[in-house]
Amino acid sequence: MFEDEVFGVLAVARRAPQAFQSADCEFLKQLAGHVALAAQQMQLRDSLQQAYDDLKHTQQAVVEQERLRAIGQMASGIAHDINNAISPVAVYTQALIESEADARPEIRDYLELVLRVTRDIAATVGRMRDFYRSDADAAPEPLDLNTIVPQVIELTRARWSDMPQQRGVVIKVSSDLEADLPPVMGSAAELREALTNLVFNAVDAMPEGGTITIRTETRPAGATDVKQVRLEVGDTGAGMTEATRLRCLDPFFTTKGERGTGLGLAMVQGAAQRHKAQLDIDSAPGSGTRIRLDFPAASAKRRRAKPAAPRDARPLRLLLVDDDPAVLASTAFVLKISGHHITAADGGDAGIEAVLNARAAEERFDVVITDLGMPYVDGHQVAAAVKEQFPDTPVVLLTGWGRRMTSGEDAPAHVDFVLPKPLDLNDLRQIFAEIERRTDGG
Repeated sequence: MFEDEVFGVLAVARRAPQAFQSADCEFLKQLAGHVALAAQQMQLRDSLQQAYDDLKHTQQAVVEQERLRAIGQMASGIAHDINNAISPVAVYTQALIESEADARPEIRDYLELVLRVTRDIAATVGRMRDFYRSDADAAPEPLDLNTIVPQVIELTRARWSDMPQQRGVVIKVSSDLEADLPPVMGSAAELREALTNLVFNAVDAMPEGGTITIRTETRPAGATDVKQVRLEVGDTGAGMTEATRLRCLDPFFTTKGERGTGLGLAMVQGAAQRHKAQLDIDSAPGSGTRIRLDFPAASAKRRRAKPAAPRDARPLRLLLVDDDPAVLASTAFVLKISGHHITAADGGDAGIEAVLNARAAEERFDVVITDLGMPYVDGHQVAAAVKEQFPDTPVVLLTGWGRRMTSGEDAPAHVDFVLPKPLDLNDLRQIFAEIERRTDGG
């Protein structure tokens, strides 16, 4: 016994009847006590060792998460700098395309190529930003898995292509995506993270090279009478034994030694549960691994007609606020071409001063366009100053930072519209048209 609890039974027998003396019984009683204490101490040691191992894995996971957080902050800063750097290129190029209608066809082709490349750069930066951005609390939205798959393939290219090639190993990634795939409800960032973990696991399972295949397809409705959308990641790696397959979803379980935290598939399982998806693993030694996620299909996509390019609004009196001279000059230039009257302010302090001067002269601005990230006085402070002096003046916030902001009810305080950098002139024209409709009472 240990602490009045029966721990086990020690059975001792002798052939002769009445062969145990009282001294023997006392000895056996003491022996049983020592055995119970030793066994309990061994159990306690095993529990402590397991707790220590779990703590060690948790520490490694925290370190990894901190590293990813630091990378995310770096990605955010890099996104801001890149978007600011390419903004003048995008704005000037779009203005040239629109103003030089009679230019030689090859010149227009060059300009359209430059504009397309700048937008591709902005899209790539946006994917980097979204990849490291945490939006676990974001409201679910309809997602197209066929859009997420190519993003993850590009974002993980270094892991499955460049790094293995340094060792002379070739890993190929192919996709087989069903056309007109129904959407699923969820978080794009979380599904990108889950799919990235599956790709990384597949790469680790093929140290000598191989092929990763990512498929999407629609599955028939089951007991819930809802169609299923399947996302499958298969590899031609070593595969898993049945014992490993049964434990691979356990947190901290890993077969990678010091290289693994044992959290990759656990995070995938968590994402599957939050998205009401069924997770299935098919694997055998020598036959590779196929991991399937079956999501309930959302309602059919709403087809939105592509809006026509907005016309230029009537001439407006605009205040532009930005601390980057190149962005400020390019934006002012193209808006002047459209006939607007521009007041340019270099930084937040100058922007607030321009607002106060306008109040003193009783000459309000029709629209204020301000950058978000500026030293000392940022775009939020400029917007607050505008609304204090001119409550009805619309404020457009431009941001090159790596955080997503929306317009309307979810927009930051004192801000009516939010636009990303590099600036798309058509987006700004849409805002001018909306402001004109509000002014006219439409």
